[in-house]
Amino acid sequence: MPFADLGLSDELLQAVTDAGYTEPTPIQAAAIPSVLMMRDLIGIAQTGTGKTAAFVLPMIDILAHGRSRARMPRSLILEPTRELAAQVAENFEKYGLGHKLSMALLIGGVSMGDQIKALEKGVDVLIATPGRLMDLFQRGNILLTGCSMLVIDEADRMLDMGFIPDIEEICTKLPKQRQTLLFSATMPPPIKKLADKFLDNPKTIEVARPASTNINITQWVVPVPAQSTEKRKRLRQLLGQDEVRTAIIFCNRKTTVRELNKSLKQHGFRSGEIHGDMEQPQRLAELDLFKRGDINILVASDVAARGLDIKGVSHVFNFDAPWHPDDYVHRIGRTGRGGATGVAFTFVAPDDAENIDNIEKLTGQSIARLELPVVEEEPRRGRRERPARAASSEPVAAAEPVEAEAPRRERSERREPARSDRDRREQAPREQAPRDYAPREQASREQASREQDRPARGRRDDRGYARDRDDGPDVGWNGPIPAFLNATIPL
Repeated sequence: MPFADLGLSDELLQAVTDAGYTEPTPIQAAAIPSVLMMRDLIGIAQTGTGKTAAFVLPMIDILAHGRSRARMPRSLILEPTRELAAQVAENFEKYGLGHKLSMALLIGGVSMGDQIKALEKGVDVLIATPGRLMDLFQRGNILLTGCSMLVIDEADRMLDMGFIPDIEEICTKLPKQRQTLLFSATMPPPIKKLADKFLDNPKTIEVARPASTNINITQWVVPVPAQSTEKRKRLRQLLGQDEVRTAIIFCNRKTTVRELNKSLKQHGFRSGEIHGDMEQPQRLAELDLFKRGDINILVASDVAARGLDIKGVSHVFNFDAPWHPDDYVHRIGRTGRGGATGVAFTFVAPDDAENIDNIEKLTGQSIARLELPVVEEEPRRGRRERPARAASSEPVAAAEPVEAEAPRRERSERREPARSDRDRREQAPREQAPRDYAPREQASREQASREQDRPARGRRDDRGYARDRDDGPDVGWNGPIPAFLNATIPL
């Protein structure tokens, strides 16, 4: 069935053609005619099936007739994450070129002042995350009484993130006579209850079994040892394959995202990262680098699992097996989109067996195991070109225990931060070091270097005196100097 048979306007059909699409996906073919007929709708579709266009395209035609008023948006689209909200906005910009519709994006992490200015001018389409919308509503910057169309997207993700109470409150602020569209990959009981409460005789469209995975994605489970270093070796082994053009690597923790991205860069890979601790401009900048091809590997936490819509992702790697089975479906759904094929690898340590069992129960399919041979790696790409450090007979300056025979300082000096004392010691000429320590330095240089990196609290020098902290003032003796110490110490 071509797009022309769905009842869309000629301007919209031209925009779809210019975007390179000729035939609608199953969710689009089933949903668009019903939305144009102003029916409430429940769309159950797995990620990557084109459901965003299933509501964006008919909304553009419906909103083409009418005029917006200040602070009273004509339609509202609720998204669980900033990334997904931004990508829905991109869809409106792409398909709405032939229409003069105004749009505002209300998400956290960006200036609230600019958003308020856009609302004051009046918008036809308001795309928002629940938190920022409720904030501006409570400030009196938004009136929802003129909103005739509501879209609740990724409803099961809203449930996971605890947004259902906010959505219920938002629905009570909207006119009762409105059109409501609800889309979700799964249909758990709380979402069913939400739909029964706020949708009027909806048409239900299901294009795939709930919690099923995309048949265009080849899935593998890769057994790995528990050690992180071994997991990274297996990951680099798979990333080095020629068929890996672009990849998204998912981790369960933000700290793992940062550490893994740093490791990949050190081994010469063009990688970037995205996680919840990053500000919104930083996230968007990393996504732009990935979309442009400046980097071809993106290490991400689950904050990005449901919000990324990037064409041409050839591989997805679950560096950590997801804790929740639903997250697995959404993670691997970043590849195999729009009818393309993709590959997903999930690393499974011995402690992850239960997680994989739950995933296979949810999806109703067994995932094939892939045993990787142990391969010795080449030297790190990022270090092979570095010139070798010239051998030197001079001992490492940081290992010199100069303070052992340093002259006694006055009380005022002892109260100074120890960091400045250390700086002076490191800048002292080599000749000031006592000869008695030279053999010891050469024999235990590595141990002294490690000692240098440890927290200084409680550390003692060779004479048994407590050494100063690196991050504060001298915490040693602070009283009168005993008489027997009032002697000149020979150099």
